Amino acid sequence: MQKKPLNELLQDLEQELLRLGYTEGSMKFYRNRWKKIIQFAEERNEVFYSEQLGIEYIEHHYQILKKDFDKTLSQKDTQELRIIRMIGDFQLHHTVLRRYYKHRDLLSDPYYKEISKNFKKYCEQKDYSKVTVDHYVKQSERFMDYLISNGISDCHDIDMPAVNGYIRTLAGYTYKTVEQNLCSIRSFLRYLLEKEILKTDLASKTPMIQARKQTRIPSVWTKDELDTLIGAIVRGNPKGKRDYAIILLACVLGLRVTDIKNLTFDCFHWETKELIFTQSKTRETVTLPLPSEVGWAVIDYLKYSRPKVDSPIIFVRHLAPFLPFSEKDHLHQIIRDYMRIAHLPTLKKRRGMHSLRHTAASRMLEHGTPLVVISDILGHMDTDSTAVYLKVDIKKLKECCLDTPEVRS
Repeated sequence: MQKKPLNELLQDLEQELLRLGYTEGSMKFYRNRWKKIIQFAEERNEVFYSEQLGIEYIEHHYQILKKDFDKTLSQKDTQELRIIRMIGDFQLHHTVLRRYYKHRDLLSDPYYKEISKNFKKYCEQKDYSKVTVDHYVKQSERFMDYLISNGISDCHDIDMPAVNGYIRTLAGYTYKTVEQNLCSIRSFLRYLLEKEILKTDLASKTPMIQARKQTRIPSVWTKDELDTLIGAIVRGNPKGKRDYAIILLACVLGLRVTDIKNLTFDCFHWETKELIFTQSKTRETVTLPLPSEVGWAVIDYLKYSRPKVDSPIIFVRHLAPFLPFSEKDHLHQIIRDYMRIAHLPTLKKRRGMHSLRHTAASRMLEHGTPLVVISDILGHMDTDSTAVYLKVDIKKLKECCLDTPEVRS
């Protein structure tokens, strides 16, 4: 695609933002910044936009590099960075990336909305789990939005250059994110082929990610970090009692956040001290022993703190309306708030609810629990998924060191 002068590039970007429904207030803000960028480029006799030009612009006006080095970047500075990143993305991919999707429907085109609706039915008929269906639909909608922004108004016109173009927009994302997106795209393309909307099997030509899951090192908490986090929870108030029970279920039993949110009164078998539930991801029924500390934390919450609501779900929100947590709520805010109270660093590693599950697995491994048992507890379909936790057990890894002869010069 031929490179466009900066003025023309920004005109096209403006039309795309208007198509995406950006408000007049937002457009006024962007137009003001674009005017400054054009003036900056003209002063340097630059006709085309480049990454170097963008960096020089924000450094000249906002001293971003020094603030980044000093770790004093403000939200306003981050917004200025987003402006030049958006221009670069649009120049490269002819689409707007890194947009905030949470509070509105991504698709507005009636044709693609109908395609998405039918694709969701297709996934449900395949008996995919609800979590998988949600991932496939959401990520396929992002792919469709990319198609629209690149002038492809009908799925019949999808070809490999379009698929590869979208895949290039995923550069820089984590292994897991790229893997999920590629799985979603392949499933979507298979659907189009089965419905004879596509005549070519593009799914089989869509590349598989080359990395392996086992190359990842899980993010785990040290004992001191976990003690500090739990110590920051005030268990004298209703929210604290609830959060304490939730965190123990994650870091002691290794439950997924979705399964914690779906726990009902019937899951707790107090007479046998067992927790029995059906995993949302695998749909397998899991029976776990209920440790005393976890059981008493749940009882304390139920007896003294849970709002009086008519719902079988154990854990509910403590702000009206007192409903169960939404499907899209990953409870990350619970961890984030207590990390802030405990003055724990938030940028060192991923520190969401899932990291507590990783921590539970690594602690079991440290105590000599066989992989097959850990796999059963975590609800993994095979031990290969569990084996990734071997990399966090330093003591066990040291036992694997080879006794190599000393090399003398």
